[in-house]
Amino acid sequence: MTSDDQHFLQILGGISRDIHTYAEDLADATDRHFEYVAASIREKLSGTGWLPGTARSPPSPPPRILKNASTGYIARLQEWTDKNRALTSAIIAFLGTGAFLIYRQRFGHNKKRRARRASNGARREVVAIAGPAGSPVTKSISLDLERRGFIVYIVVNSTEEEQIVQSEGRVDIKPLNLDIVDPLSSQDAIDHFRNILMSPHQAFAGASPHNLHLAGIIMVPDLIYPSGPVETVSPELWSDALNAKVLNTIATIQAFLPVVYETKARILVLAPGVVSSLRPAFHAVESTVVSAIEGFTASLRAELGTLGIPVCLMKLGTFDFSHIGNKNQLRAMSHNQVRTWPASSKTLYAQNYVAQGASAERTGLFCENGKGSKGSSLRGLHNAVFDALTASKPKRIWRVGRGSVAYDFVGNWIPSGVVGYMLGIRRMPVEAMTTEPRLEDTVQSWEKVEK
Repeated sequence: MTSDDQHFLQILGGISRDIHTYAEDLADATDRHFEYVAASIREKLSGTGWLPGTARSPPSPPPRILKNASTGYIARLQEWTDKNRALTSAIIAFLGTGAFLIYRQRFGHNKKRRARRASNGARREVVAIAGPAGSPVTKSISLDLERRGFIVYIVVNSTEEEQIVQSEGRVDIKPLNLDIVDPLSSQDAIDHFRNILMSPHQAFAGASPHNLHLAGIIMVPDLIYPSGPVETVSPELWSDALNAKVLNTIATIQAFLPVVYETKARILVLAPGVVSSLRPAFHAVESTVVSAIEGFTASLRAELGTLGIPVCLMKLGTFDFSHIGNKNQLRAMSHNQVRTWPASSKTLYAQNYVAQGASAERTGLFCENGKGSKGSSLRGLHNAVFDALTASKPKRIWRVGRGSVAYDFVGNWIPSGVVGYMLGIRRMPVEAMTTEPRLEDTVQSWEKVEK
């Protein structure tokens, strides 16, 4: 076969393949067209009812929706918040405020608190504490401030108190003899203290001298108060309480005022805040004394505020002094002192006095060993004292310790009758107030009440 014949056969083969491909494409297009027409006819006739079910086109499946449990919860939550917008806002505000307070409290507890040092690393911040040397509050605050880098001077007016301070064995906790009863001696002591602050101080041999700085004066009044009906508290006890707790505080601050003016030191006044807030029965002495101290502090704050000198009042709750001394800084209500009351006072007040004492003992309110509660840690008091001494703008009133905030709210907003009822106070019958009991009957009834 020649080459021309072979070329002619190849051309015929290519044409036949093209015709076959075209025929297949045409058949496929025709089938698709007929299927579309048939489906359209069945769809039109499916609603007539006479067409058999086998001839009807199957219904198209519904679109698949992916269900997610979290999406359902979110949708329900959004629907609930839309219906309860006020409640939702309150919940958000409560949670936000709580989270902020918790964060601030943790930040406040974990914040590093150290006194400033001199350029050579020696101590330069000085604090003077005026209060009973044997008081657990005075002892606790002095030890904590010394540990934080302060030089602490504790005001004493007797040899016994000086020995108590020296028995601590701390070099930077020193006694400061100040007898406010003798004006000349008091003036000499303040002048000596001023010379210590103003004179160059050399921490050790060869160190560069530096001046000391008075950070503040801390007043810790005696926190032990007599209790009982007003008629059983003698005028001598009233006089001692007012002199030792009010006049002594005022005279001590007056003695330090010249140094305060020069150094711009701060004044911190500590006072019990539980009883003074509730003002319960049988605690007239403490309520009177603390109210007088608060009034004096407020007036002093207004005066020194014109000079840019802060004056802070710290209302103390209950604290745990188990590792130092008494668990509570307040004295227990002693049942034994009721025996010394007159017979009429026993009849009128013994039952309510004991009932209030039992209620306070369960909550640790007025007693040394609360059975149902425990005082706050002293760390909160230490941090508050340090912050009041070093903060750029300290608060005027600090409430520290368990119950300092709650009892203040209760005392200001809850009626006094309700507060007394919560403490176990009940109205005595008229017979008890009008009938003069015999001594034997009174002793027997008191023994029953005491049991």
